[in-house]
Amino acid sequence: MNKYIFHITTFYLVFLALYSTQLYAQGYNVGDVVHDFTLKDTKGNTVTLRNYKEAKGFIIVFMSNHCPFAKKYESRLLALHQEFAAKGYIILAINSNDANKQPEDSYEKMQEKNYPFPYLYDETQEVAQQFGAKKTPQVFLLQKKGTKIEVVYTGAIDDRYDDENAVTEKYLVDAIIQLSQNQPIRINTSNVVGCGIKWK
Repeated sequence: MNKYIFHITTFYLVFLALYSTQLYAQGYNVGDVVHDFTLKDTKGNTVTLRNYKEAKGFIIVFMSNHCPFAKKYESRLLALHQEFAAKGYIILAINSNDANKQPEDSYEKMQEKNYPFPYLYDETQEVAQQFGAKKTPQVFLLQKKGTKIEVVYTGAIDDRYDDENAVTEKYLVDAIIQLSQNQPIRINTSNVVGCGIKWK
């Protein structure tokens, strides 16, 4: 009987692991509920979504140190932080690149950055898989809805990575403003231009 229970339990645990992997491999789409995660920031602090009890939402940005596309957006992320952090929208930048394949994205190199928002190290790459992130920079705008946190926008920050002055569609900014005014988000997905995440 004990052997039977052991085999059934083992089968169930393997099934759950495979199901979870498949679920996370698909990533999040607009309307999906986000599961919390735990990551370390560049100061050694543990960060989770539930840390931010007063937040209205989160701007999750998958970033990297080496990617020229990501570098183009650093000043824009700083401006987003200045404009929206006090309004309850918290930027959490996440680096999921394998440092063995891209040494510039090591935790030590991340610590050289001095962002005013948390820069988190996804060493196992589980959070990138959970979200379905593929490139840097790639954004997921999350909104608190009661006890749940949902994806309300995913894609690019805007439509011109190469020239901030030539931007015609501020996808992320517009989405946050429309949320704050209780309006439907006009564009809730967009194509991402950037560097592919370096997987293990």
